[in-house]
Amino acid sequence: MSKLFDNAQLVAGFIPTDMQTAANNGDYVTMKNYNKCAIIFYKAIGTAGDDPTITVQQATTVAGGSVKALNFTTIKVKQGADLAAVAQFTNTTQVAANTYTDATSAELAAIWVIEFDASELDVAGGFDCLRATVADIGGNPQLGCLLYILSSPRYADATMVGAIAD
Repeated sequence: MSKLFDNAQLVAGFIPTDMQTAANNGDYVTMKNYNKCAIIFYKAIGTAGDDPTITVQQATTVAGGSVKALNFTTIKVKQGADLAAVAQFTNTTQVAANTYTDATSAELAAIWVIEFDASELDVAGGFDCLRATVADIGGNPQLGCLLYILSSPRYADATMVGAIAD
């Protein structure tokens, strides 16, 4: 029986940090060896008005070559004062953009998931890397972190190939 990480790679975008201190720039990950990537943003309750905004970009290298926007329309959202009491994700749809925020999200704990297929990147233009960032959220403490789960490997391997080097 196959387990999740027999067919996936987990990469830290940024470790748990106080998002008020500076921009929280996730590392770039390459999709050269994977067909799917889920970006998972996980945060604690903060102060009203300090709503995080997640931004997604694509690039030609994990060093950030030729960066441009990577638009998306669907975000899976769990938000609440007690995330253990939120059973299901809500599918949230927006006009295609490379950013997402929720005007009430600072006051709630949240998990946001944005998923991409490798084909959604500008592959013809040489883009096979992506990253997510969360800008400085304001003047009050709010803990957050970002993870990538890369899955559907393109090649059969006993060990999942890394996703942080070109």
